[in-house]
Amino acid sequence: MTEDRLSFKEMCATFEVTPRTLRYYEYIELLQPDREGRSRFYGARERARMKLIMRGRKFGFQLEEIRQWLLIYEDEGTEAQMHAWIEMADRQLGELAEQRKQLNEAYDELLDLRSKVAKGLKTDS
Repeated sequence: MTEDRLSFKEMCATFEVTPRTLRYYEYIELLQPDREGRSRFYGARERARMKLIMRGRKFGFQLEEIRQWLLIYEDEGTEAQMHAWIEMADRQLGELAEQRKQLNEAYDELLDLRSKVAKGLKTDS
């Protein structure tokens, strides 16, 4: 193995994913490692794609959205990919804002209920 490529095991360790996850990413064509016999090796392109995949997952994007976005680069180039990214980011920011609102409401409701229960315990004593 050369220094610029990672083995399957090294790729899993580097990105802290399970072998099953890495195999799945290959199955749905997010990654296309070099194959030598039964061994897989990941070069700079695949490592860069994996970084984008992991970042996309962190932000809550679906794997299919990530796959389509990566295909735009291959088919249309960087500028088209960046325009698509802005649209995806805007859509996801809206979804995250709604989730934040719902979490804040649930937090406030739980805090209020907890206070009421705690006050009830103090007055009963």
